[in-house]
Amino acid sequence: MISDILSHAKDHMEKTQNALQAEFAGVRTGRATGAIFDKLVIDAYGSEMPLNQLANVKTPDAQTLVIEPWDKSTLAAIEKAIMASDLGLSPNNDGMLIRIPFPPLTEERRKELFKLCKGYAEEAKIAVRNIRRDANSKIDRLKNDKEIGEDEAFTAQDEVQKITDAAVKKIDESLAGKEKDIMEI
Repeated sequence: MISDILSHAKDHMEKTQNALQAEFAGVRTGRATGAIFDKLVIDAYGSEMPLNQLANVKTPDAQTLVIEPWDKSTLAAIEKAIMASDLGLSPNNDGMLIRIPFPPLTEERRKELFKLCKGYAEEAKIAVRNIRRDANSKIDRLKNDKEIGEDEAFTAQDEVQKITDAAVKKIDESLAGKEKDIMEI
């Protein structure tokens, strides 16, 4: 019972950390990366499709991305979606592929992006604390139903806190790494 609760809490906290990493991947740093298009949807073939289902995204150098659609008729739709996004990028369509230069980030934009990342990290910490609260309430329920003793409950809640502390530490480390990426010129 207790091991199931601890295992469940740990799994959910790891999923929260993975979700945070996915959010961070979508935040633009000074380097070109195809991950910023992971959430971009393109209006093509009468439905909305993710970019990775329509084209190859390549990084020929640190300041440029190249999008090569498998079907050239989707070029305009891809270009339109990139321009409509809040990424602040200017795609260049040459009729065969789209080149996207990544201009260097201004100091102000770097600070905005870091602030956005801090928000993502705080949301992840809140999720982790909610998982801790749920695990502790399940342990309390077991104690109140006399399925476990007070010592077992205390030990289990102590273990939940250790798992939570480790998850929060990983979130802080991820944020510090992302800050380094963003602030690096």
